[in-house]
Amino acid sequence: MNMAPDPLSTKFAALADPTRRAILARLALGETSVSKLAEPFAMSLPAVSKHLKVLENAGLITRGREAQWRPARLEPEALMDVDSWLEQYRALWESRFDRLDAYLKTLQAKDKNKKKRAAAKRRRRLAAGSALKAKEKSRG
Repeated sequence: MNMAPDPLSTKFAALADPTRRAILARLALGETSVSKLAEPFAMSLPAVSKHLKVLENAGLITRGREAQWRPARLEPEALMDVDSWLEQYRALWESRFDRLDAYLKTLQAKDKNKKKRAAAKRRRRLAAGSALKAKEKSRG
């Protein structure tokens, strides 16, 4: 049985390509034509059109028709289910980063205390060495 991928998988597949993510970033600024979208890329207009078709099939963009101009526009609400899916993992990772931050602070505090003890030990050695030299000097 051949099952069609779920909409979320289709969106993630469309977002997996860096060119398509760059196109979406450009469309976040406003609708524009295929030729304008193609300008920053070293690819043909048909190649950009293929990327747009993938984005359109995923529901991330829509394409209109105004005479000869076919503007593409971002459909931001289409990203809502992607954001909802990511939100559950965002909370998990924030918790893990908070624990990592606390652990690193503990390590830094230990390191700071270790450096303080080492510095105090050096000062005691210097003081003991100076006292010994002074004692030897007074005998000599």
